[in-house]
Amino acid sequence: MSATINIELFQDYFSEAVTIIQVPGRLYPIKLQYMPVSTEEKLSKSERLNPAPYVRIMQLIDEKYPRNEKGDLLIFLSGMSEISSVVEAAKCYSQKTQGWIVLPLHSTLSLVDQDKVFDYPPEGVRKCIVSTNIAETSVTIDGIRFVVDSGKVKEMSYDPVCKMQKLKEFWISQASAEQRKGRAGRTGPGVCYRLFSEEEYAKMDQYSTPEIQRVPLDSLLLQMVAMGLPDARKFPFIEPPPPESIENSILSLKEQGALTENEKLTTIGHMLSRLPVDISLGKMLIMGSLFHQVEPVLSMASALSVQTPFTNRSYRNFDCEAACKELQSDHGDPLTLLNAFREWLEEKSKSSSGRSSSRQWCHRRGLEEHRFYEMIKLRRQFKDLLQDSGLLQSEALPNENMTSAERSFRHGEVKLLRSMRQSYKEARPRKKRVLKLDAWEVEGAEVEEPGDIDIKDVEFRLSNNSLQVQNLLSGSTACSYKDLMMLKLILCSGLYPQLAIADEFNYCKSVSEQLFHTVSKPYVSLHPMGYFGNHPQILQLQESDIEVIQKRRFNSKSPVSSKHQLLCYLSLLETTKPFLVTTMRMPAAQTLLLFSQSIDTNCDFSKLVCDSWLQLEFLLPDAAMLLLLKAALLRNKWEQLLNLRLEATSPSVNNKEKLSAAAKKLEQELSSDLPQFMHTEIVYTLRRLLPADLKVMYVGPGENEDLITPNPFSSDWECTPHPKKGGVRVTPYITFNCVNVFRSHLDGYDDGSENEWNCPHCGLDMNLDSIQKLQHMETCKPSQNEQGADEEETVTRKPNSLAYQCAQCDRTLYLTPTEILRHKKQHQ
Repeated sequence: MSATINIELFQDYFSEAVTIIQVPGRLYPIKLQYMPVSTEEKLSKSERLNPAPYVRIMQLIDEKYPRNEKGDLLIFLSGMSEISSVVEAAKCYSQKTQGWIVLPLHSTLSLVDQDKVFDYPPEGVRKCIVSTNIAETSVTIDGIRFVVDSGKVKEMSYDPVCKMQKLKEFWISQASAEQRKGRAGRTGPGVCYRLFSEEEYAKMDQYSTPEIQRVPLDSLLLQMVAMGLPDARKFPFIEPPPPESIENSILSLKEQGALTENEKLTTIGHMLSRLPVDISLGKMLIMGSLFHQVEPVLSMASALSVQTPFTNRSYRNFDCEAACKELQSDHGDPLTLLNAFREWLEEKSKSSSGRSSSRQWCHRRGLEEHRFYEMIKLRRQFKDLLQDSGLLQSEALPNENMTSAERSFRHGEVKLLRSMRQSYKEARPRKKRVLKLDAWEVEGAEVEEPGDIDIKDVEFRLSNNSLQVQNLLSGSTACSYKDLMMLKLILCSGLYPQLAIADEFNYCKSVSEQLFHTVSKPYVSLHPMGYFGNHPQILQLQESDIEVIQKRRFNSKSPVSSKHQLLCYLSLLETTKPFLVTTMRMPAAQTLLLFSQSIDTNCDFSKLVCDSWLQLEFLLPDAAMLLLLKAALLRNKWEQLLNLRLEATSPSVNNKEKLSAAAKKLEQELSSDLPQFMHTEIVYTLRRLLPADLKVMYVGPGENEDLITPNPFSSDWECTPHPKKGGVRVTPYITFNCVNVFRSHLDGYDDGSENEWNCPHCGLDMNLDSIQKLQHMETCKPSQNEQGADEEETVTRKPNSLAYQCAQCDRTLYLTPTEILRHKKQHQ
């Protein structure tokens, strides 16, 4: 950028409107100057921020104010991309004048980089701080004399229809403009340059949009219902939120199982209302307490609740990026966060002195250590909430399980740490740190001085002895496939229905062009700072995963495989475009059958429609039938376990020991059956349904309403016709025979309405339809010899065996991958 700018022309911008305002309650006056931006600059701003006006102001300050007059410049911009643009141009100008040190300030910087704005420039040099609205109220910087206000801010709004947060640029309010102006008059007379006209200022809103009108209301409405308010829609809010936000939050609470159809609290809704956390995190904590996974779930929930510890350096610095590879998990971002938290605790456990090497460990990887300390505090709070609600037993005191020698050592350690803390508090003020003009950084900022005390580490060790650190470390580790899958299931139970399916043409697109679809928002991208945003090939089907099927048996344009995957995401965020943030991959069919709010089937279970937006089509209808039946049984057990645990927390219950024994038995069964179910191998196709598909998907009311007795899916549920889709509801979430069967999809393949079938238990050959097979299997129990053989097979089952449904044998076999190939060759 050229440094030769016409200052006289630039001064003319301010000649029309110059006023001196004495701000009430301040010691120093502020000179306010408006700058009407030219038409050419407005056009350039529409596409990308033009940094020229900001550099002109820096040059104007150099011309008008001598260098021996102290006073720094604070520029308010809307976002990171705008800051980068202005910082780059301002640094080019400062290199020629040698009179400025340019410092960015935004939330994604590390605390060390953020703290540089409080340091001092050399004599004859000014600081130019380019900041978001974080410096408007959250941070007060001494020495600011000049303020440049762009008049823009990026605020988070919420789209209740798409359930998506949007970071959009808005004009600030008049109150915010006055607040920004006031930053110039704290330590002396100041000047505020507003890069907008007085007419534009007059058109601004008087105050910013209230937060209740731009955030999701799920937790708030749940608290209101728990307080006994009859109808949240009629509540007299001081600043009422949009009606569609209230309606969508109520619908979301129903999807999460916190409210019934008539908007009353469910059992889990009562418990969620007692946990002052986000609904998704609350469900994770409750579900984690049902199984022996509460410790890793606590770590995971705390990691998802704070800002990510990965800073810009961890993605842009080659050395940091290489060091972070060992922390990455191909299961998704939540597991990567858990790995980083575990490795940080590992560094803490290695250090036996009061001074830890964890700070250097974080710096080498571009991680912000302060986030880990936040996770520790939040984890403790979550644990206290579960203990107060009765979902978790209280722990023993920290020194209760220690030997006398360990207590003596701990006593000396605490004494030393307290003296270090006292020394830190009583220490003289640090020597004034001076910024370097050539590198724009603090001299020695990254090098610890001798005797430097890491007060955060001291506080951490005062609160946690070595045994507690080891417990935190072991509680933040998924040791086996079973533990890992249970942890993923617990996370998915809290995040559902936040699922995304890959676009069918992703295989022929570049990394940046990968698209995904959610139930309410199509064509969403992966966040570039997430794991899958840089490794999308893990989500794609490999050529070896796709089954080659003869068209005469099964005709489908979608690939047939047992390896289809879905993404479970924490949030949707729209900046330059919509992104999936914090994603985790899950097996598609198994996840949908376990968590879908509605599962619709055709007559032979070969086609399943989940939540009216994803369709599963199976090559083997009998295998699909058994898979759905298994999922229904697991869901029933999971619900029973939840009710038993929540019932045991009630103080009025007397037979808590009996409830605890029954819950323990169910927990053991589910901990074994759920990972096996998720690893079941069954081939199918997966596709997203479009509005045109849904118009002809269902048979309609009055069709296929023959009642089913007995009900093979749930003996406690009385079958009823579905009033809209047709078919019969066999559970609260499964509707049988309501999906149309189109012959164009099946070429020469029998629909399974009535096939000759051999019972594996009694050996009887019968012509039964699909539902009759299930009814017969419910009444025909295996003999004692068969039960013994099944138990023996379970005992001798190999650790890496998979559940494989063989169409020729009509059995579910547990074989290793090599044994599955051999078994297939036998039938060939």
